[in-house]
Amino acid sequence: MLTRALAVAYAALLALPACDSDSPFDSALTELTVGTWGGENAGVIVSATAVHVHVGCTNGDFPAPIALDDDGRFSVAGDYLLRAYPVAVGPTMPARFAGVVRGRELVMTVAVNDTIEGELVVLGPVSVRLGHDPELGPCPICVL
Repeated sequence: MLTRALAVAYAALLALPACDSDSPFDSALTELTVGTWGGENAGVIVSATAVHVHVGCTNGDFPAPIALDDDGRFSVAGDYLLRAYPVAVGPTMPARFAGVVRGRELVMTVAVNDTIEGELVVLGPVSVRLGHDPELGPCPICVL
């Protein structure tokens, strides 16, 4: 049952709508841009070798570079911690980080296979902008 739910969530991630941005996807861009992407209740820190994602008081890590398809979309597997604040309670769980880039905006979703509760947890979609600080309220943002 969980496998079917994960497949449905994955299909939904790939069907994310394009961002409402004045800038279309730059087809010369082949990877998610290195830097800090921030927004309300979300943040993404991209380095040459890793991507660290926060949605609210949760966080996860994904391998970089992250390749973008011809439409600016991506989907990559990684690990995610659903209970990260105020005290981190593990373990990390398998997750899929997916999104679409338009100009300097990224709309993303994280689907986490909660192996403890036996359910799929979908975080997002949330929107972040390159060069903006994440706004996470009481939850601290990690640094790579």
